[in-house]
Amino acid sequence: MLQTEIHDFSLWINGQPVKTMETRNVLNKYTQEPIATIAVATKEHVFQAVKAGKKALDSDFPPYKRYQVIMKAADLLQQKRDTFAETLAKEVGKPLKECYGEVDRSIQTLILSAEEAKRIHGEGVPVEAAVGSENRMAFTIKVPVGVIAAITPFNVPLNLVCHKIGPGLAAGNSVVLKPAEKTPMVALLLTELFKQAGLPSGRLNTLTGSGREIGNWLLENKDVAMFTFTGSQPVGEYLRARAGIRKVSLELGNNSATLVHKDSDLEKAANLVTARGFNNAGQVCISVQRVYVHEEVKETFLSLVKQKTEALRIGDPFDEQTDIGPMIDIQEAQRVEEWVNEAVNEGANLITGGVREGALFTPTVLEKVEPAMKVSCEEVFGPVIAISSYTEIDEVLDRINDSKYGLQAGVFTNDLNLAMKAARKIEVGGVIINDTSAYRVDQMPYGGVKDSGNGKEGPAYAIEEMTEERLIVLNL
Repeated sequence: MLQTEIHDFSLWINGQPVKTMETRNVLNKYTQEPIATIAVATKEHVFQAVKAGKKALDSDFPPYKRYQVIMKAADLLQQKRDTFAETLAKEVGKPLKECYGEVDRSIQTLILSAEEAKRIHGEGVPVEAAVGSENRMAFTIKVPVGVIAAITPFNVPLNLVCHKIGPGLAAGNSVVLKPAEKTPMVALLLTELFKQAGLPSGRLNTLTGSGREIGNWLLENKDVAMFTFTGSQPVGEYLRARAGIRKVSLELGNNSATLVHKDSDLEKAANLVTARGFNNAGQVCISVQRVYVHEEVKETFLSLVKQKTEALRIGDPFDEQTDIGPMIDIQEAQRVEEWVNEAVNEGANLITGGVREGALFTPTVLEKVEPAMKVSCEEVFGPVIAISSYTEIDEVLDRINDSKYGLQAGVFTNDLNLAMKAARKIEVGGVIINDTSAYRVDQMPYGGVKDSGNGKEGPAYAIEEMTEERLIVLNL
């Protein structure tokens, strides 16, 4: 595994690195050794960052300039691809080959954002059709909301940052970024790339330290016009409750369901369920968690999933043979272990896995999982798939909907009528036919319903969230 000397990261405020009195360590998630120190922001730093963001809005930053800067940042990220992938592998713990995939997606997210900067537009409004307004004309324009507080999670710390700062800057806003405390390094490196790309000072300010403290200080600051947050449902509720009438966009949790009907290509379904249930050690919002398989094909499907799961290799993220790295920390792995043991004690069958070594947790498949078990009704956010069987389609669709979450769901079937029935009935933000819940490309609208949040990501859709529509009426 690659060794790196400990790097010292500063805050970024008004285009400059800012050191702080207090620092904290970032750990290599596989070795549990310190690999970096990050600055810990105070309330004054938060105030300075928001002030810099607000002041930057006074300077002209036209759409084509936004396009050029974001495209340049994408180009610099491509040049630094190895550095970013290796940093991700260390601070997140996912296999290096997965990390290269995240870097490549992040480049595309920035390119998509840059392109959208040139497409922001309003529309004509036919006010002249109203009696007494025959001599008037009207149209709308899209204007930036202002200073956006962007708060991102630990699991995809580069691409999910790009999904917030890319559209935010493309729409003409300033962004105050708060990356996850456990995985802040790539966000800080990316901030530096934007500086090199010519981003005007104050347009992107990055703060590290306590999520609770910085989040509360941002909420207290009325110059923050919008919050965009990806993370847990309790924190999302907290933000919404305290943001008042300001805009809030939330991408929260899920206990994603995937349905496998008896007419499916079982080999294809088993391959995708296994791949998408365990990538990033299951620490993905749309990771496959609940799997409902028709009773007639359950045994065949279970055998295929067991075989494919046991072929996965767990270990060092820098080993080319590794498929699954450690979870984000030992405490999270212990929690998943407790949930799996609890399910087994309550009657679930352990098909494979269930073994923990430090922060490593073997990919786990459970069968005969009841709805009230935590591995079914809560978000596991770990490498666990819970499989149940069904016979009637209406009944299983009701079981899928019996969840407080509603982000995405997958449906495997060759019956178009069944597929469309499921698409209409399943209460989620996205239904993926003949793939799992975990399908995502970066230009699509991505967001949930119920406790999975509100608002959409995907650069074109996020820009809609990050702009206000302003009406212009001409009395001619």
